[in-house]
Amino acid sequence: MAEAAAAVGKLAAPMSRKYRIGLALGSGSARGWAHIGAIRALEEKGVRPDIICGTSIGALVGAVYASNQMNELESWVTGLAWTKVVRLMDITWKGGLIRGQRLFNLFRATFRDLDISELDMPFGAVATELSSGREIWMRQGKLLDVVRASCAMPGLFTPVVRNGTVLVDGGLVNPVPVSMCRALGADVVIAVDLSWGKLGPYRNRGRELPAKTDDPGWFERLRPGWLGAVRGKDDEPDIPSIFQVFNTALDIVEQRVARSRLAGEPADVLITPLLPNFGTMEYHRAKEAIAEGRIAVERMMPLIDQVVQQ
Repeated sequence: MAEAAAAVGKLAAPMSRKYRIGLALGSGSARGWAHIGAIRALEEKGVRPDIICGTSIGALVGAVYASNQMNELESWVTGLAWTKVVRLMDITWKGGLIRGQRLFNLFRATFRDLDISELDMPFGAVATELSSGREIWMRQGKLLDVVRASCAMPGLFTPVVRNGTVLVDGGLVNPVPVSMCRALGADVVIAVDLSWGKLGPYRNRGRELPAKTDDPGWFERLRPGWLGAVRGKDDEPDIPSIFQVFNTALDIVEQRVARSRLAGEPADVLITPLLPNFGTMEYHRAKEAIAEGRIAVERMMPLIDQVVQQ
């Protein structure tokens, strides 16, 4: 009887297991440096992912993190000036405004371009097949080749040909790749969605514009011109420039798709950095973005503590 009771006790005892944590890093251009701050804050709380997936800028940060080169990336981005961002732009009119070759040549000189198979954790990135709109999951090949395809924002970066297929930014179809994390075996998914604060009442709520400095930003230096809005008459709103219309239209698509996908494939924890008045190409504002990434994690720590029980 004693042996039988012991056997029943063993069956009734809860099974101890380690949850596999997935980290889904969303698209968002220059706002993507917030991913660095979010990852740093999670690590300091003892939360380390077992699986990492990213879209667009999230794929870049995720690839660097998965290859244990986060220190190098943080050092590089916090040292960026607007003049360096401009010098990295190799202008073209073939499929996009920027080739991206100059930028990714610099990445290859700065970071170890490992093969995905060499990483210590499962990693994946999302791209979009231009001809069909299909969602493409990239799980093989060199990290920077995969990242370049995931980052090919339509109209800005030229598309990438991979395995005979023309690919553009994955943010068009899956801005926050929670589904990919789960498919790779994650039990719990923490997602970072950068689309919050881009539109509507969040855009300016509780935020002040950066203080004026001697460096107004490289976009401002191009004004007046095709980047600048045209002042409206009397009480009418300003007429946005071609670039502003195009950029805002992409923001609308990204936010609507992200919310739709997250409604059907919710993350266990959703981290939402708020970066209003943050330009698409303002990569030189990394310190602000990293700080907000940390703050966004702090806001969600009570839920993280409940969901991710070590």
